[in-house]
Amino acid sequence: MSENVVPFHKHTDPPVDPATVTTLTVVPDAPPARPVPLWVRSGRAVKSAVTHEGTKTAVRAIARHGLYTFNGGRIVARRTWDGRTGSRYERMIRAAEAAGNLEAAEEWEERLQRFRAARHHRRMDLLHSPVDAAKGVAVGAGMSVGLLVALGIVMAISTEDVGHVITPLTATIDFIALLIRIVQIVWGPALTIGPFLALLALWSVGRKQHAAPAWALPAHVRSGEGEPITPSIVVKALRDLGVPALARAIKEMGDAGASMLGPIRIAGCGVEVDVTLPSGVATNEVQAKRRKLAENLTRHEHEVFITIPEAARTVRLWIADSGALDEPIGPSPLVTDETMTANYKTGKAPWGQDLRGDAAALSLYQRHLLVTGLSNQGKTAALRALALWLALDRSVQFWIADLKGIGDWAMFDGIAEVLIEGPSDNHCIQATEMVEDAAEEMNRRIEARRKDPTIVFPPLIVLVDEAQKAFMCPAKGEDGRPYGGSKATSRYFMAVREIHNQGRAVDVLMWQGTQDPTDQNLPKLVREGAHTRASLVVGTESQAEMALGAKAVNAGAAPHLLRQGLDKGTLVVASDGIAIPAGQSSITVRTHFIDDEPAAEIANRAKALRDGVATLRVVDQTEERDALADVAAVIGDAPRLRTNEVLKRLHSLAPNTYGDQWTNDRLKALLEEHGEEPKKSHGVMVVHRDHVLRALAHRDETGSASASD
Repeated sequence: MSENVVPFHKHTDPPVDPATVTTLTVVPDAPPARPVPLWVRSGRAVKSAVTHEGTKTAVRAIARHGLYTFNGGRIVARRTWDGRTGSRYERMIRAAEAAGNLEAAEEWEERLQRFRAARHHRRMDLLHSPVDAAKGVAVGAGMSVGLLVALGIVMAISTEDVGHVITPLTATIDFIALLIRIVQIVWGPALTIGPFLALLALWSVGRKQHAAPAWALPAHVRSGEGEPITPSIVVKALRDLGVPALARAIKEMGDAGASMLGPIRIAGCGVEVDVTLPSGVATNEVQAKRRKLAENLTRHEHEVFITIPEAARTVRLWIADSGALDEPIGPSPLVTDETMTANYKTGKAPWGQDLRGDAAALSLYQRHLLVTGLSNQGKTAALRALALWLALDRSVQFWIADLKGIGDWAMFDGIAEVLIEGPSDNHCIQATEMVEDAAEEMNRRIEARRKDPTIVFPPLIVLVDEAQKAFMCPAKGEDGRPYGGSKATSRYFMAVREIHNQGRAVDVLMWQGTQDPTDQNLPKLVREGAHTRASLVVGTESQAEMALGAKAVNAGAAPHLLRQGLDKGTLVVASDGIAIPAGQSSITVRTHFIDDEPAAEIANRAKALRDGVATLRVVDQTEERDALADVAAVIGDAPRLRTNEVLKRLHSLAPNTYGDQWTNDRLKALLEEHGEEPKKSHGVMVVHRDHVLRALAHRDETGSASASD
């Protein structure tokens, strides 16, 4: 019998494999962190406060303004020392010697000797001045007392009172006592406030000079934008220009390139410096790197101008203060000075400012004129400013053709003997005939001059604005000759050439304004016949050569590098009628802008100087309109509207009819013609709807009555 026991109890838990058992380990809690000592927490708080950006900004501001005051005092002391001693001249001598310019060094040495001689003379005069001053005071006091006594005697005789003899003298003594009293009252506060005002003045000097370390300056200054131009910055910019021969020459120079530079001179809203290039480097290599040079100088391309003066291997750099060229230059003297007059022969038109900030004035005497550029860049405004100035000379005659026809020249109605306004081919034909008539007038004057060499003719300005339309006009005359074109059969082209050839001898002058020049709309023979050539921004260098000539462009004139839309009214001018720096063939002028209303006021002053001119006016009128009915229509249901708003709505209604020639005066004249006129409401001129409707009714009644008669 077997002894094996078979269990009948069922185990509910399955057998466990030891390899699959997960052992749980109980990890005890981490011990609590050790408390941070108070001095550590305080240190962290102090560090956070010190390194906070607000703290840094405050520290920089305190240091900056404190150093502005301190260094401002140093600058003032330096300027005073320079003014009292010859140290300025000695610095210039050393700079000229370092640049190898011995002629300039000799000139500065001569100036130093003159300064020392004048200072010695002043010091010798001090030996005699006390005695002379005492004598002067004594004589002056005696004469004053005598004069006052004489005045008192006159008063005594007049009033028959002897006591009045000393009245002027006592009055003078009382006045002097009053002045002393005022000084006594003011003296105390002045002593208290004076030091603070002095510190404020020193701070202002330091702030303008940025007289503080770089870390304390504002962020926009620390970033390098608008960095002051120094010799080292100019040399570094030239070294990094990417011209290998120039970079090698600078490295080999014992003075690190300082001898290349002339003195850095303040020139208007920038600085100017002449750079003598080393052998093996051509001036056009630097000109071709204008953008890179500007960026090396922390400037934009339009803020650096490179020209070629007379000296060999020399380029002249003009570097604007950062952002200065984007600032307006102020109103024209024609607007601010209502007493200004003009003289065609000896005067110069105030046209604007050059880059140095000096006034740029243009002589118009016996000079044909050409102004060109891209559309909407200020060509008409620049041309009109010259004409407005010349209109103040009552002897000058004008024949004007405005082939844009939007009223830019409307204020010359009453000044010009001929005024053509309109863009159509018909207006181009009329402009051509006007120029041909001017050529005939020129020939008549030449024939009269042959008979009598002493005869003098009034100047005649033949002005065509948007002349490219006349050159491109496809119309032909009855003889088959085209009005436009650039061939010998073109009527406009040949008439302009004829005036260019002989007109200036008898003061018949051709002025033209044209846009986007090409050989088709501005032929070579015509553009080269102008004595004064000016260009606004153009698209390409070839167009710049068309506008100004290859000589001016090769010497640095660059209207194609001006910024379209941003440099409106900025012209590059090539002319002997304007002051151009020695060695340059052109000058950049920022012209004054004269708006339509000031232009009309200047034109009214010109009309007042004249006896009255009957203007033959040709205006583009494609439709006949009832002006009074149109005024009522634009007012609509409004009880009244400002006159400016009425004119604006009229222009929107019919631009060809109600162009810029419609002004407040013309609107007023229209209403007065029908028995009404604009009235003021709260100080502003307005047009009342009821008044216009009443004028319409009155006109209709008058018209009906006339018809019945």
